Amino acid sequence: MSFERISEARSHGGSQGVYKHQSRATGTEMTFSVFVPDHQSGARLPLLWYLSGLTCTSANVTEKGEFRAACAEHGIIFVAPDTSPRGPGVPDDSEGAWDFGLGAGFYVDATERPWSEHYQMWSYVTDELPALIADEFPVDMERQGITGHSMGGHGAMTVALRYPERFGSVSAFAPIVAPSQVPWGKKALSQYLGPDQTAWRGHDAVALIEDGARIDELLVDVGTADSFLDKELKPELLEAACRDAGIALTLNRRLGYDHSYYFISTFMADHVRWHAEHLNR
Repeated sequence: MSFERISEARSHGGSQGVYKHQSRATGTEMTFSVFVPDHQSGARLPLLWYLSGLTCTSANVTEKGEFRAACAEHGIIFVAPDTSPRGPGVPDDSEGAWDFGLGAGFYVDATERPWSEHYQMWSYVTDELPALIADEFPVDMERQGITGHSMGGHGAMTVALRYPERFGSVSAFAPIVAPSQVPWGKKALSQYLGPDQTAWRGHDAVALIEDGARIDELLVDVGTADSFLDKELKPELLEAACRDAGIALTLNRRLGYDHSYYFISTFMADHVRWHAEHLNR
């Protein structure tokens, strides 16, 4: 599986690279970033996936996430894929809406036209990209964690709930916990997956937990000044689902913080440290 390096820079005692490759899943060129801390020759390091939110690319967290110092300290490789396929042949929302189409793939495999040809982000982040990373970077695939922001928090939790044996740690920043119940999610899932809401439940963390999916532990941070908190994020629904299912949820409500990377970067080191503690047990 071939890929091309776009850039590479020395940072925090490691190497920050940005790469692109031709994806079989999406039928497009895809870009992703990888931070590899310095390590002994032959060593295999734990891997932390980061799934980004609406409108973002891999560049947002790579440039503003402030994860490298913590990853270098704890010896963790950090991988950030894009949020959707891109390119001249990839359909976008007909009205140019920012919360659907390009940059808003919602980490699902679309079944509805015209989205189904390229919007295969579930297969990309759960199958194709992990295989590439395992082949080309010094990762220990037995020690994987996953996190994400907003739409990416939704993706991280649903991936972990459906592949609990794969991930030793799961966290999220301001996640969309129940997309079937909020405007962002209803818009995306109805157009990508069709009107049958039973198909949506496999991409809804609260629904997955209600239907029996389990993980041991979950760390979530939200900001109390997040303008999307009450309408789109609804962390109280996740809190209730985890309580009923016996899942150990740490839900931090961060006073005065919003939905931006000012919030994420403030608590990123805490999340990296939490993942390290679980992956290095």
